[in-house]
Amino acid sequence: MVYLPTVLFALGEGAVIPLIPVLATQLGADVPTAALVASALVVGQLCGNIPAGWTVAKIGERFTMVIAGVVSALAGVGMLLAESLALFAAAVFLLGFCAAAFGLARHAFMTTRVPTRVRARALSLLGGCFRFGVFIGPFVAAGLIRLTGSEHATIWFLIGCVGVMTVLVLVGPDPEKSSPALLKPTGAAVAEDTGEVVTGSIPTVDQRGVLRTIWAYRAVLSRLGMAAAALSAVRAARQVILPLWGVSLGLDSGTIALVVGVTGAIDFALFYASGQVMDRFGRVWAAMPAMLLMGLGFISLSLTHELDSAMLWYGALAAVLGVGNGLSSGILLTVGADLAPEREPATFLGSWRTLTDAGGAAAPLLVSAITALVSLSLAAGVMGVIALLGAAGFLRWIPRFIPRQRD
Repeated sequence: MVYLPTVLFALGEGAVIPLIPVLATQLGADVPTAALVASALVVGQLCGNIPAGWTVAKIGERFTMVIAGVVSALAGVGMLLAESLALFAAAVFLLGFCAAAFGLARHAFMTTRVPTRVRARALSLLGGCFRFGVFIGPFVAAGLIRLTGSEHATIWFLIGCVGVMTVLVLVGPDPEKSSPALLKPTGAAVAEDTGEVVTGSIPTVDQRGVLRTIWAYRAVLSRLGMAAAALSAVRAARQVILPLWGVSLGLDSGTIALVVGVTGAIDFALFYASGQVMDRFGRVWAAMPAMLLMGLGFISLSLTHELDSAMLWYGALAAVLGVGNGLSSGILLTVGADLAPEREPATFLGSWRTLTDAGGAAAPLLVSAITALVSLSLAAGVMGVIALLGAAGFLRWIPRFIPRQRD
């Protein structure tokens, strides 16, 4: 009841995501417009985090997930019936909005009910569920299209997944009642921007509005939150740069898909290792290797484009980026849970997830702009520098804001 709804939602969404640009072009969009329609999913998720935090704080995780499931099904129906790009884009935006609500509800539940000694492993597993959907979903979509001959079959699959998820959440055992909240001190001891190093816990932030929560936690959001946004940006940049790099080398689409697929497999295979490291040795020992690998991987990639062995370097460094991304699984979820106030985590998590999602949304735009103005190699190098700056931020701020747990 904790992980299966997440798998269902992620699987349905993962099957639809690759087909959004295709469906947009069928409605008359050119390539840039189709990319804009696809970005509506990320924009919807970005816009949905803060309202989702308010909703979870008011009605709880379970009913938030139910509402997200019902509205996601309606978004799928809208995608099926849309006869214009505007309506289709609105349905995609709504799906992203619901994904934010569902993800935050599950994150808030795990934050208050998982013991801190296993928190990172539990949240890495939660992150692995999302990655499973994104990894397997496209293969499901390919099979459905081959069987039915229609891309709309993937949308029906999404509707079925969120429908089963909603019924499961409604009629199954309620984890909120069967799993008592474990209100343990967290790293949120720096609610006010005092400039002092964290040494213990403070009273929780109860019933604060969203804007007051953001202001109260401005210290951690503007410091450790920026390092987290850098990680999110580097992750998103990897998904953009690797395919473009293959195109720039003149590789065919099958080879590019193979490289990206192998990278995704490495990424997925390592999702639990990050949680083990964080629980055993501390959060920084997972964040630092992940950011360093991706930072050095991007910088190295930026120097290989004109080499005779450029294709070999492309495959090798894509694998390095996959390892780095795999080792970062669950870091943003875990650090957000560590920082959130014990009794009212939802509004803080909404702010935290908005900041990290903003990093992920900005990265493709940055890569596109640098590539258009200068070159793809420079874009890769810039993302490598951002990763190294993020690593320095984690190294500096995690020890301050997240004391080591002793339970």
